Amino acid sequence: MTAKNLYLDINVLQTVPSSNLNRDDTGAPKTALYGGVTRARVSSQSWKRAVRSTFREDNVNVGTRTKEAAQLLVNELKQQDTTLEDDVAWAKTDAAFKAAGVKLNKEHETGALLLISRGQLEKLAQYLLANDDLDKKEIKKVLKGDQSLDLALFGRMVADNPELNVDAAAQVAHAISTHEVVPEYDYFTALDDLQGEDETGAAMLGSIEYNSSTLYRYANVNVNELVHNLNAEDAVHGVADFIKDFLLSMPTGKQNTFANKTLPSYVLITLRPDTPVNLVSAFEKPVDSRDGYVAASIDRLEAEYQTTQQFVDTPRLNVVLGKADSQIGEVATNLADLLSKVTGSLTEAIQDEDTNA
Repeated sequence: MTAKNLYLDINVLQTVPSSNLNRDDTGAPKTALYGGVTRARVSSQSWKRAVRSTFREDNVNVGTRTKEAAQLLVNELKQQDTTLEDDVAWAKTDAAFKAAGVKLNKEHETGALLLISRGQLEKLAQYLLANDDLDKKEIKKVLKGDQSLDLALFGRMVADNPELNVDAAAQVAHAISTHEVVPEYDYFTALDDLQGEDETGAAMLGSIEYNSSTLYRYANVNVNELVHNLNAEDAVHGVADFIKDFLLSMPTGKQNTFANKTLPSYVLITLRPDTPVNLVSAFEKPVDSRDGYVAASIDRLEAEYQTTQQFVDTPRLNVVLGKADSQIGEVATNLADLLSKVTGSLTEAIQDEDTNA
């Protein structure tokens, strides 16, 4: 584990047209009050799920969050030993969960969702097949090792046994609009294709609430914690995967209705030796424009970045994508160039800290 603080800030501006990305209990798009006005909001939980889904599509090592972890372990045991009878597999699984301090109900389900990696299931099955007497310390060691990237980034809380908790290496903020939003409603009807010519009226009707926004999105990674959860090499690759899929993912709420999948207009990534810095204060006063919000939001964000420099140490890296004439950091030509600059600086920073530890 490296010795000094090392944080990666990811700042994104992304415009989204008419949409309902993340609904509340009434079906309306989530909102937040900030700076005295209503903002569009997308929860961190919603965007983290989108990132985990994109990890799967990109074949990134991702775990399974489920109440049916015991069933997964039984499946793994029977895959590793095809002669194993069901009752024996379940007996070994029940014993393993008891030794781990995680309760199972009558349906062999955990009381809460449990995030477990593929590597942990494989290693736990190997251990159970090789040992009849279970060592609680070995079970805990297996369930803390071989972490998938989503487990290492977003952490795990196990209420039954806090010893199995994993501290999250990443924080994701709720995305909010840089400006005030006013809710709008789409009143829609549908006609029956077989409706007779002498019949009138719609076969159904309804309404959907939506809004349009330019979102400020922010996430950070505690690089030291990620190295602790994985290892230095996997942490560097993991940061690159997280940046890429954080930028390119989007929650799927009402996507089929609005086709609102967009890409970021602007990205600012900073590697800091002292503390993470969320630049949302740039938009505490809402952007007011009748000529688009993106350009004004970029100017606000870069000005806020300059203002914050009087409070923090000089960053090791500041790289911008989406503004060719930016004066606050290195300008990346595309996403691949941005990831190359970040991973290069990150590798150098980790090596420097290990050398000086």
